[in-house]
Parts: sequence; C-alpha cells; structure tokens
Amino acid sequence: MIVLVLNCGSSSVKFQLIDCASGHRASRIGGGKIERIGERATLTFQAEGQPAHRGGEPIADHEAAVRRVIEWVTGSSGVPRVEAVGHRVVHGGERFTGPAVVDDEVVAAIEALEPLAPLHNAPALAGIRASRAHLGPGVPMVAVFDTAFHATLPERAARYAIPYEMSLRHRIRRYGFHGIAYRSVLARFGEVTGTPPTEARIVALHLGNGASVAAIERGRSIDTSMGFTPLEGLVMGTRSGDLDPALVSFLAAQEEMSAAEVVTWLNEHSGLRGVSGVSGDMRDLLEREGEDARARLAVDMFCYRARKYLGAYLAVLGRLDAVVFSGGIGERAPVVRARICAGLEWFGLALDHERNERAVGEVGRISGDGTRVSVWVIPADEELVIAEDAVACLAVPGPRARSMA
Repeated sequence: MIVLVLNCGSSSVKFQLIDCASGHRASRIGGGKIERIGERATLTFQAEGQPAHRGGEPIADHEAAVRRVIEWVTGSSGVPRVEAVGHRVVHGGERFTGPAVVDDEVVAAIEALEPLAPLHNAPALAGIRASRAHLGPGVPMVAVFDTAFHATLPERAARYAIPYEMSLRHRIRRYGFHGIAYRSVLARFGEVTGTPPTEARIVALHLGNGASVAAIERGRSIDTSMGFTPLEGLVMGTRSGDLDPALVSFLAAQEEMSAAEVVTWLNEHSGLRGVSGVSGDMRDLLEREGEDARARLAVDMFCYRARKYLGAYLAVLGRLDAVVFSGGIGERAPVVRARICAGLEWFGLALDHERNERAVGEVGRISGDGTRVSVWVIPADEELVIAEDAVACLAVPGPRARSMA
C-alpha cells in the first residue's frame, strides 16, 4: 500500500510517500516540506533517487499547501498512485487512544479538541479537509494521535490536584504529546540494543521547537512533561513550559488583556524567544551566547529545566537502561546534550566527549564504555510509524477500524 503521510505544523507541511509493501520493510518513495506558509513559502520536493525540486511561491494557508503537495505527488512521473493518507494529529483527548479511520464524526471530534492544541489541531484539520477534497472519497484516510502513547499514564501521574469531580466533568488530565516520536524512538532503541521494547526502561528527551521528556517503563509511558496541552513542561522555542498558574490572572490584570490573550503569549511569544528577545531557534542562541547575556540565559534555562526533569524521571523509574535524545535539538546539538547530562555521573550517566560530538543527526551511543546507564542519540521517524499505523488500521474490518486502542 502506498501511503501519503502528512504532518501539518503551525506554519509548515511535511510529507513522506511510503511504500508499505506486504511482507517487506517499508520504503520511502518521496517526500518534502513546505515552510513559511502564509507568506512566500519555501518548497522542497524530492522523489527517491532523483534531484530535489526547490523553490518559492505564495502559499496562503495549509489547505493550499496540502493541495500543492498533492499536485506534486499525483503529477510526478515515476511516483505511484496514493492508496491511503496518514495524518498526524496532536491532540486526541480521551477518545482516541489509537489510530482512527477519518470520517465526518472523527473530523468533528478532532475539531472539538482544537482549543487544547491551538497551534496544531487546526492545521491537521486543514490537511484532512484538503486531502479529502483533492484526492476524493476513494482514498481512505487515517488519523494518528500524538497523545495516544500516553494513555497508559497511571492515575497518580495523569491527574491534577484539583477537585476530582471537576476534572471528570471537564475531562481534565495530563494527556502528554510527542507520542508518535516516542514510539519510533522506543522501537529503534530495541533494534540497535537488542532490548525488547516491552522490557525497556528509558528516559527519552524529544527536544526541538516543541520539547518534552517521557519516562518509559517496559515499553509504556508512565510520566511525561507535557500535560493537558503542549504548554506544560520544558522551556521550548516559543512556549514557556512550567509556571505558576496564578501568573495568568496576574498578567491579564497587569497588561489589561484577557486570559486567552495571556495564554497566546505563553504559547507563541515566550520560551527561548521570550527570554532571549531575539530568537526561538537554539542554533541562533548558541551562536550568540558568547556576547549576549540573554541568549546565554535562554540556553541555560532550557538545559536546566531538561536536566531537572531527567533527574525526576530517574527517580520515577528507579532503574534505568538508557537516556535517549531525539528531535532537532536533541539530534543535532552536542553541546546542549552535554549540558543536560552534566553532573549526573553519580547515577552512572557519563558522556564520551568524542562520541557526543560525532553523533549529529544519526543513531549513535554517546556515553562511555562501561557506564551503568547508556546514552543514545536516536532520530525519530514519525512518518514511518504513521504509515504503518494507517495500514494496520485499514486492515481491521468493520467498526473496529474506527478507533484502534
């Protein structure tokens, strides 16, 4: 089955065309991305084994971006016909604990969850609607949810200490995110170490513009830093992460704005960008930190918060096989990994400097030989997980295919 995987971010669309041939390892046929949607977007399309097509053109919104992707996929010579589409959806709430075949009811349910992930569910919905419009009803579609992996959180980790009846009434709990990435990393960790995923005990740090940490015990998520929305937890590119909830009402009063406007600031104008005042991109801040005190502070806060969560999850798990870094920063910033792991030698966690410097964007062990806890860089492959989920979900006959737990 040829699966088009769409990952619609806040201002981008990434895609992969994957051949999930029965009995064979899935292989990529092509892929690419459209970035800076809403202005003159940059496009990169590439069929496997052929030169990449790069360019720029005006693309107003996600619907137009997905339409452009489909035009390229359906119009390129040598690219097979799309037989299914897999969509990454960030927030699945309590309803979606597995992939679901997309129909009108599923679309409505995803739309109802939009306030919980305002930067992500809306673009995913735009991608779903555009795909249905331009590929037609004959191409089935499957939604795969970032929150589903964390449905295994025990009650003590999933609940907030608010009136219990209120939490049930409004379905307030810690949902967690980046679950598709964590599933990918867990599977790859099992492959490279020979550890069955159902036996693995790891702390995984998915560090990018959005960042989170997960404690994984015997292949199941038992705690994670993001919560009811993706705002909780680590310092991120533009998100504040953890803060005193009383700040929302305080800032609303002081700045004469609504609580909703404050939350928008916490999501879009805080984190690395808010602290540094110049950028939410870690690469920019690492270049500037030598002469820019605020850039240095932003990097220090990012690493400190990640190290604090890592230490907490060492305590949660008790015994640990490995720490795993993924995500754009986790995979490509050795200096950030080193700062996060600094001072944890007492737990048997020590990096090998040369290995850490070499491991950029590829799988590699970065801890020293003989350390009690190994440390790895493992790039996440979310698109492959989504494609495999889509095929598995569509193979289930009848109503069960609507939502696989």
